[in-house]
Amino acid sequence: MPIRILFVCHGNICRSPMAEFVMKDLVAKRGLEADFYIASAATSSEEFGNPVHHGTRNLLNSLGISTKGKCAVRMTKADYDKYDYIIGMDQYNMTNMLRIVGNDKKHKLSLLLDYTNRPGSIADPWYSGDFDATYKDVLEGCLGLLEHIER
Repeated sequence: MPIRILFVCHGNICRSPMAEFVMKDLVAKRGLEADFYIASAATSSEEFGNPVHHGTRNLLNSLGISTKGKCAVRMTKADYDKYDYIIGMDQYNMTNMLRIVGNDKKHKLSLLLDYTNRPGSIADPWYSGDFDATYKDVLEGCLGLLEHIER
């Protein structure tokens, strides 16, 4: 049974798809694709059905990482049972994730930067415009998460 990871942000067009595709790239480079199921979702329905934001898409494309076919979806209560890790990008996401799932009895919810030595929030490039800074945080968080899982 693969390890199932759901990355979550507000709209599922910037940070969470960035984390989804960065993590997929990391596991692929290690030959671990069969060991993981990785996806992303939103806590809101504002961007439902929309493609990945051009800032995320362009940055990842420049690194040889495709986001082709990804459209925003909304997190559901059922995702709690479907995934082993449900990972938000900021405290606002965490609050909304808890609202969606009801409670976190199995301690599946966390923030991506919790897997680094500098826990906190990943700035939303929708507002900051700084997709490079977001990528740096996402990469560091995904590497930390992968190390945590491998331990």
